[in-house]
Amino acid sequence: MKKVLLISLFALFATAMFAQEAEVNQYGQKVQSVPVEAKMQDGILVFQNKEANYKMWFDVRVQADAAVYFGAPDFCAKEIDGKWNSSHIGNGMNLRRTRFAVKAQLDKNWYGELDTDWTSGTPELKDAYVAFTGVEGLEIKAGNFKENFSIQRNSTSRYLMFMERAMVTYLAPSRHLGINARYSKDWFWASAGVFGPELSSSEEQTFMEDNNKDFGYNEGLSYTGKIVFRPFYKSTTSSLHIGGAVSYREPKVTSTDGYAVGRYSSRNSTSINRKKYLDTDDVKGLDHELAWTVELAGHWKQLRYETAYIARGMYLDPAVNKADYAKQTQWAEGWYAQASWLLFGGTQNYDSDGAKYTRTTSEHDWGNLEIAFRYEYADFNTGKLFSHKVADTGIFGGSGEAYTVGLNYYPNKNVKIVLNWQYNNNDRYANAKGKSYVGYDLNGAPTKDPNKVVAPSGKGGVDYQMLALRFQVAF
Repeated sequence: MKKVLLISLFALFATAMFAQEAEVNQYGQKVQSVPVEAKMQDGILVFQNKEANYKMWFDVRVQADAAVYFGAPDFCAKEIDGKWNSSHIGNGMNLRRTRFAVKAQLDKNWYGELDTDWTSGTPELKDAYVAFTGVEGLEIKAGNFKENFSIQRNSTSRYLMFMERAMVTYLAPSRHLGINARYSKDWFWASAGVFGPELSSSEEQTFMEDNNKDFGYNEGLSYTGKIVFRPFYKSTTSSLHIGGAVSYREPKVTSTDGYAVGRYSSRNSTSINRKKYLDTDDVKGLDHELAWTVELAGHWKQLRYETAYIARGMYLDPAVNKADYAKQTQWAEGWYAQASWLLFGGTQNYDSDGAKYTRTTSEHDWGNLEIAFRYEYADFNTGKLFSHKVADTGIFGGSGEAYTVGLNYYPNKNVKIVLNWQYNNNDRYANAKGKSYVGYDLNGAPTKDPNKVVAPSGKGGVDYQMLALRFQVAF
């Protein structure tokens, strides 16, 4: 009897000691501990306790790209001494993205996320925020994240229809520090936020700190709102997305071009060719900007389509910028239209909370193939809105169009292989801030000055084709 009693007392003591140790954290504070279950959800490791409304997972993404360029005009070839000139387009490979993120639904009310990119060899901040999710359909978040403005910009890169977003998307604001409220229910979706500086690397952080310390500059605020209507919200096989957004933007102290300086630039929908043919260069005297967009998107079973118009204008201070064009708003604009079709059944899918499109689903073990087409146009020859004619006075940043055909192979839910062919047609003002030859002058010599181009037919511009391949894994 005594032996049983001693064993029972020892067991109670051991249990008490174990429970005490399990409920104290590394800071000596009592904590509530619950077990979590490890699962593999479509190739993603998830730690979850449904009763506690807890879920934590890693989000890793790698995109490896390669591209070759051909068909460029003669003035992009080797010079007489055998060296490549500044207009030559070099073939190459790169890692487009190497992302590592930790995401957690902490309970039914709170969500947190930290997302970084390691492509450059040092971490760059992407998303870092906390969100309140305790009210159905409502999300309030604060931190560093994408502004809800453009459906193309807000679509995650893992689910893009093509390797790169359309050129005009560079006019759409991306990630900034701020606070945003979003509401989604049935046919209606709305978002409004206030945003400050951009913080993606140590460079922007240094600019912000130095401008504040040395000059006392305000960090600059932006006010962005968006509304989306979805009349087919009850359908299980289709969707229709009709949206519009507007953003009022003050100069940012994190701009690497300088304070109160505006600049619009874009690559030709390719990351390996780093030349920004469309580039206004620095425009001094920026007072504020206004950006707006309208967009239409939808899907029906295997078909998905999307089109948008985006405009962004600089309002300049004539007292600072003495140029004649400073007296009127300098608008850059453009649009794109794209569509894709899953060749072997399956469905396209719409993310109603995010108001954007997400991954495709397949009916076959071997995956699916998707064919895609896009036309895009961007005009950074600023001046009169809606006019594709170069103004007498303005900023000549160039204009360009591109035709793209894509083939996407989805062998499973985590791997994607992308093949893109693209034709780029740039005008003679798209000279990469005067760094690229754009035609021939009166003497038949290559020139970087668009005003001296006389042949062929005075058009000029760097037109070329691209064939690019991407291997992507997300887990």
